[in-house]
Amino acid sequence: MSRVSFFSSPLLLGFEEVERLIDRAAKAPSDGYPPYNIERRSQNGAGEALRIVIAVAGFTAEDLEITVMDHQLQIKGRQQDEAQKEFLHQGIAARQFSRSFVLADGMEVGEAQLRNGLLTIDVQRVEPERSVRRITVKDAN
Repeated sequence: MSRVSFFSSPLLLGFEEVERLIDRAAKAPSDGYPPYNIERRSQNGAGEALRIVIAVAGFTAEDLEITVMDHQLQIKGRQQDEAQKEFLHQGIAARQFSRSFVLADGMEVGEAQLRNGLLTIDVQRVEPERSVRRITVKDAN
């Protein structure tokens, strides 16, 4: 069975990438760990600024990896189990995670900081300058 998409309209040219990004976002795992917030920092004529805040208690900066590839921001965390310790009770386990966010065109990832168990990542959309171009029609004769 073929899937009909809004982007298959003949009036929408070159939106295949957008459709692919929507599919990728829909397939992203949603296990809820680690918890996160997305804050709107500002919105003005120059663009929009967002901040992603992720609760990563127990992780150090060396345990975290942030990459941006193909319109996708990916945050990974890896902690090492301390095998030499003998636990009477272990309620805080070393845990790995991977959290992804699909970025729209024009979104740029800025600074990332780890402070008090919260990882903050600034993301900004810089609005391109709008312009109108006139296309000259040449006579083929």
